[in-house]
Amino acid sequence: MNSLSLPHRLTAAATLFAALGLAAAIPVAPAHADPAQAAAAKLPRGDAYMGIGVRSHGGGGAGGSVQPMVTQTEGVDVSSYQGTVNWTTLWNSGVRWAYTKATEGTYYTNPDFAQQYNGPYNVGMIRAAYHFATPDTTSGTVQADYFVNHGGGWSADGKTLPGVLDIEWDPYGAACYGLSQSAMVNWISSFLGEYHARTGRWAVIYTATSWWVQCTGNYGGFAANDPLWIANYNGSPGTLPAGWGYYTMWQYTDSGPYVGDHDKFNGDVSRVQALALG
Repeated sequence: MNSLSLPHRLTAAATLFAALGLAAAIPVAPAHADPAQAAAAKLPRGDAYMGIGVRSHGGGGAGGSVQPMVTQTEGVDVSSYQGTVNWTTLWNSGVRWAYTKATEGTYYTNPDFAQQYNGPYNVGMIRAAYHFATPDTTSGTVQADYFVNHGGGWSADGKTLPGVLDIEWDPYGAACYGLSQSAMVNWISSFLGEYHARTGRWAVIYTATSWWVQCTGNYGGFAANDPLWIANYNGSPGTLPAGWGYYTMWQYTDSGPYVGDHDKFNGDVSRVQALALG
């Protein structure tokens, strides 16, 4: 048996390889790899979900607070990560509305969409779908069409809310998808315009204030038409993006009961129904 321990044998082998000029053939991991880049490299396309970057960016808020209306109505948002959802349990816990991930980019549809979209409707909830935007892959117009064609439409049944544009940190690369602030505003505008043309409704915008400031320059031009769904896990909705004087929905946690992402609608259930009816 060789008297050298395994670590010493490896050290000796490395020394011999170097002496023979072979050290360059041995791959060496960088000493200080960027965790965000490493995570992005490992995440398969399609695996993004609403709020994926919020926790890692300080909760998504920018300080301060916005006072909610007196009554808040509990909601949830789900994606394929939740698999089959027990909607009866959620209904009995007080949840009255739900959003389900339908699409991402133009390359992904949620394999659990049918159960996650029809389930809340069947137990009496008001439901709808959201689209995870990837502005670096295709245009806003093309992605809006893909969303509407794969479950993101709207119907005037009083039980279906307008679709959501989930626009936040790029989980696969740079925060702003490589777009300038003006290019990002144009991309969002094209998505919203096409969604309105296809459905007659203005989409809800889901975002976090810190991302919105960084990637759109805190653009305030969408507030007149598009309801705001703000993400902040720090105990209050926080400072809102420019233009919006109040939020319509608030994603307040990613560690709620039964499913992780829980939300508040800024009003009682009659206001949820009013938004559903347009």
